[in-house]
Amino acid sequence: MNKLRWAMDGGFWDLDRSTPRTLEGEGRAVPGEPLPLGVSRGTRLSRPKQIDFFQRFMFAPFIPSYSASSHGLSLQRVLALPFTQNWFATLLAQFNLQKFVSSFKKNGALQSSRLENIRKHLEDKSLYALGFCSELLLSPCDTLLLSLDFYGDDNNKKPRKKAIFHHKFPNHNLNVEAVWPGLYIDKAGNYWDVPFSMAIDLASLASDSGASYHFCMHHSAGQPMQLGGDETVEVPATLLPGISLKSAFSLKKNVEIWRSNAQKLKMVQPYDIFLSNPHISASGVIGAAVMACFGDNSVRPQVVDESQQFEGFCLRAPAVKSTLLVDTFSSVSFTAQHGNFQRLLLDLTRFHACLDFPSASKFLSGATRLAQDFRNSQQPTMETVQAICPKATVSFQQQIAGPFSFRVDSGVEIDWKNKDWHMCVDDPVFSIEYALHVLGSAKAVAWYSPKHREFMVELRFFET
Repeated sequence: MNKLRWAMDGGFWDLDRSTPRTLEGEGRAVPGEPLPLGVSRGTRLSRPKQIDFFQRFMFAPFIPSYSASSHGLSLQRVLALPFTQNWFATLLAQFNLQKFVSSFKKNGALQSSRLENIRKHLEDKSLYALGFCSELLLSPCDTLLLSLDFYGDDNNKKPRKKAIFHHKFPNHNLNVEAVWPGLYIDKAGNYWDVPFSMAIDLASLASDSGASYHFCMHHSAGQPMQLGGDETVEVPATLLPGISLKSAFSLKKNVEIWRSNAQKLKMVQPYDIFLSNPHISASGVIGAAVMACFGDNSVRPQVVDESQQFEGFCLRAPAVKSTLLVDTFSSVSFTAQHGNFQRLLLDLTRFHACLDFPSASKFLSGATRLAQDFRNSQQPTMETVQAICPKATVSFQQQIAGPFSFRVDSGVEIDWKNKDWHMCVDDPVFSIEYALHVLGSAKAVAWYSPKHREFMVELRFFET
């Protein structure tokens, strides 16, 4: 149901992010602020369908999730409502186990065997959340999803409502989505509720090599509200009321450096068919993007960090609250894999690194200033060096035993406040993956984000 991922999604589009803060298990990245690779999601099953799969085929009666800044440890369970083959409806119930145990201990209920005390605590409506989801297949190419979530906790009084229409064109996908309120997450880890958000998204199907394009119209209304955290944090400009039109065209080229010709084990199915060929490859993407903003979101389209400002062609008309931004971007990635993921022990080691240059004009201006500094025998400033440094992300995966593997995804940044420019990890995500090899390429993933202090168990298909 969700949009296909493609090159530079996090820099230009509202990319989905896995989070236990909502019943549907997802939020949106604040436009222009890329999310960590380990929790950013593209096409996937809805959260109720994931839990239904765990209950039916993995014999998991409850699915745990954890959010330190929200509800703590909770348990989820789904009740599937049988209608027709083209209509899948569910009721998702969430129970706040951590709050229940805390209130139990606080009131000394553990010292009493009376069932009345247990019943009294279970009647607390703040322990529960309930979500209804209806997914209707209108035709082989059209899908309509409606969801409504209710939260008993006083910190989440407003129900969350969502409507998504998805249509498959030949080699294209169209998504029309409305959500109120919509949950957004910025790179610093702050959560924002936008009263109303609507998007129309048209994208060509992603391919290994070749051209692709993406168009999106996004409308937001109402004043964004931060959920907890530091109230002095400024509202991201891209979340302010207004309309934005985004369009990009990109060219991608894959280069296979090496691929193993060794024979695989006969009569042994790999745990994941997408991870069964040892190889070394590289890919590059180059493209151009245009964004037009109308409304309050056009007043200050840059993010607060001066090092991340848009430095391409910019045309502003403050009198009518409109801004036009044009720039080019590029991305280079490298992947190396050892092992066929067939044997029981240590038969998969995979490394992936990506360097993103979200603004070519910013890079060129920084490179020009750097050349001038060297020519004049001057020491480059921190801002000059920072302007030419790409955004780096790395991913490492290692099989532990059988279908189990460990994976870590993280950004890599330079500590600019340190004169020696030490390298440091940025927003790492650790996960344990269990490959469901009977399905070809599917896995159950349990991940933890130390920065956000969140934990989730998810089901993912056709993802490397």
